[in-house]
Amino acid sequence: MQSQIDELSQKLGQLKMQSPDGKMRETDAANTETMFRIIQSIPSPKAEPFKLWLAKVGYERIQEIEDPERAAMRARYYYRELGYSDEWIERRMQSIAIRTQLTDEWKNRGVAEGVEYAILTAEISKATFGLSPSEYKDLKGLKNENLRDHMTGLELIFTMLGEESIRLESIRQDAQGFIPNRDATITGGQAAGEALEVFEKRSGNQVVTSDNFKQQIKEAKKKQKTLRKPDQED
Repeated sequence: MQSQIDELSQKLGQLKMQSPDGKMRETDAANTETMFRIIQSIPSPKAEPFKLWLAKVGYERIQEIEDPERAAMRARYYYRELGYSDEWIERRMQSIAIRTQLTDEWKNRGVAEGVEYAILTAEISKATFGLSPSEYKDLKGLKNENLRDHMTGLELIFTMLGEESIRLESIRQDAQGFIPNRDATITGGQAAGEALEVFEKRSGNQVVTSDNFKQQIKEAKKKQKTLRKPDQED
C-alpha cells in the first residue's frame, strides 16, 4: 500500500490556485486518471461509494466496447435527459458517427492523435464556418462545454458535410501523413464552406449563430434534481 501511495504522490503536480483568503497558492493537483487511482487507494469506508461508482463505470465501458450499440443507446438517453429533441439527437448521433469515420481515416493515414487531430479540427472549423473552435465557443458563450452539444441542427449538418467532404478528399488524394492530410482538410473544408454560403444566400437563413442549450440543460438538471429529492428523503 505504501509503495502505491509513494508512486501516486510522484504523479502529483503543483499549480497555483486561489485559496479561501483570495491569494494564489501552490496546490497539489493531478489529472483525472491519477485522481481515480488515488480514490481507489483510500482505505476509508467513506471512499467505498466512489469505488463502486468507478467499478460501475468501468463495467459499462467494457460492455460498450463489446457492443457499440450500448454506447449509442446511452448517449441518446443522456441527451434526452438534458431536454434535447429526438430530431436533434439523431443528428448529433450521425455527427458522432461521421467524426469517428474521419478520425479512423486520419489514423490509417498516419495522422497522430492529439495535437495533429486538434490542428486539423481547427482547420475544418475555419474553412467551413470561418471561425476557429475557440472563436466559435466564444460566440456561443461557452467555456468548458462541448461545442457540438450546443450546435443547432443546421450547424451540425454543415459540420457533418465538412468532415465527410474531408474524408473523401483524403481518400481521393491518397493523403499520407500530417501535411498532405492538412491540405486535404483545407480543400474539403472549403467545399463545405462554399456550400454554406450558397445555402445562406438562397435561404436567407444564417447557419452560424450564438444560440446554445445552456439554459435548457440547466433547467433539465434542476428538474432531475427535484424529481430525485423525494427518493432521497424516504
